[in-house]
Amino acid sequence: MTGITNTGSNRMVLLSGRAHPELAENIAGELGTELVPTDAYDFANGETYVRFGESVRGADAFLIQSHPAPINQWLMEQLIMLDSLKRASAKSITVVSPFYPYARQDKKHRGREPISARLIADLYKTAGADRLMSVDLHTAQIQGFFDGPVDHLMAIPLLSNYVRSVVDVDNVTVVSPDTGRVRVAEQWAERLGGAPLAFVHKTRDITVPNQAVSKEVVGNIQGRTCVLIDDMIDTGGTITGAVQVLKDQGAKNVIIAATHAVFSGPAVERLATCGADQVVVTDTLPVPEEHTFENLEVLSIAPLIARAIQEVFEDGSVTSLFNGHS
Repeated sequence: MTGITNTGSNRMVLLSGRAHPELAENIAGELGTELVPTDAYDFANGETYVRFGESVRGADAFLIQSHPAPINQWLMEQLIMLDSLKRASAKSITVVSPFYPYARQDKKHRGREPISARLIADLYKTAGADRLMSVDLHTAQIQGFFDGPVDHLMAIPLLSNYVRSVVDVDNVTVVSPDTGRVRVAEQWAERLGGAPLAFVHKTRDITVPNQAVSKEVVGNIQGRTCVLIDDMIDTGGTITGAVQVLKDQGAKNVIIAATHAVFSGPAVERLATCGADQVVVTDTLPVPEEHTFENLEVLSIAPLIARAIQEVFEDGSVTSLFNGHS
């Protein structure tokens, strides 16, 4: 049987949906085990069927599923797998969603709107999840939506270590794409040797999705290398607009660093031609060959998730992986 047994004779098993099997396999490889064999397919009308190939009774189960497009299909598959694990008598079930679905809908902007990020947490709990693990939530408040432990992993160490290796840290300014991510920018600045901060002032029409206008930069960027950070890149309009503003106002170079490569619609073309020297992302979401371009660098998030899973399984500290930050 697959899985890992610790000194207390507890058994851990890893399972994966079909959305991003490469990531799940890499996580399993980091832990020195294999994924539980799973039979999954779709009926002609779109219904999903799932059955695990071996017993998970009494095991600590970690269910890994990314959420690229079509997001609703992969979310439903994950919920069905959760129900299957619960009915198969797994001792505990941890949902590992590197890219939390519906994370941008974490509050109401106007009346009669849903808070969909909370709904997702409720669905996970109802389906059988005991614990949730995710990477770089859109906002930290989502941790409070789930009625149980939440491990909020951060890709900043991975991304910042790479950026340090390709820039002169004495001439770097960390740029937040808006005021909402200044706290994250401060953590970036700390890891880049106390680099100064700047942010882009932008406006957004809340009635139009995937559209924001970058207007001006607040902070010193003249003649400096700007590291433009964000949690995700969807259509790329906002982030590439910010690159143009930075260039227009005197930035020497621009490096984009983001955790989640959603890359919808025109994103790839925009990123490839926006003038950024490099675009650095992680593989929390799959990046197919047709979404790659010359100055794109994709870093593996598998070692980080594997270490967090190991800490949870051994009753260790996930927060210790990030020097007390969460």
